[in-house]
Amino acid sequence: MMRSVRLLLISGSLRAGSANTALLRTAQAVAPADVEALVYTGLAALPHFNPDDDRAPLHPAVAALRSQVGQADALLFCTPEYAGALPGSFKNLLDWLVGGEETYGKPAAWVNVSSPASPTGGRDAHASLRKVLRYASLPTVEEACVRLPLTRADVGEDGLLLGPEVRASVAGVLQVLAAYVRSARSAPIL
Repeated sequence: MMRSVRLLLISGSLRAGSANTALLRTAQAVAPADVEALVYTGLAALPHFNPDDDRAPLHPAVAALRSQVGQADALLFCTPEYAGALPGSFKNLLDWLVGGEETYGKPAAWVNVSSPASPTGGRDAHASLRKVLRYASLPTVEEACVRLPLTRADVGEDGLLLGPEVRASVAGVLQVLAAYVRSARSAPIL
């Protein structure tokens, strides 16, 4: 029997009503039975990145982040764009990942939920994210990277996205990312 695929879902937003976090919670809710989708919740607890502190013993929040990344088969990011770039707290998380070996070769994807009224549609944030993922040795699964323009009205009172089309799109992203992981597992080792 094939083991399930474990996906770590990471939001770049700290805002309580974030559409980015709502998308990831929705992903967790619609994940296929053979996909374990875990939402990372420690973004606010991470200390400011300092290379001098990137050694044992790591800050507990950093150790927990790296442990969760290490246990995941793949990562899915969803982040807003602030002032034409990644939010500072999210970039801080990514900086902590660059120094760890947990990310090496781990597949990653992103979903963009920028509002249809957004001037850039989140393109600048995702260009920055793509660059940082390369530095962290996280290969991007392009087929799983999608843009699903949302507004706050698309988020229900339960914190999940409304609408069957959006939910189906989110489930499709998980299926593509999980298929990539399974394919990599079955590839012959050279």
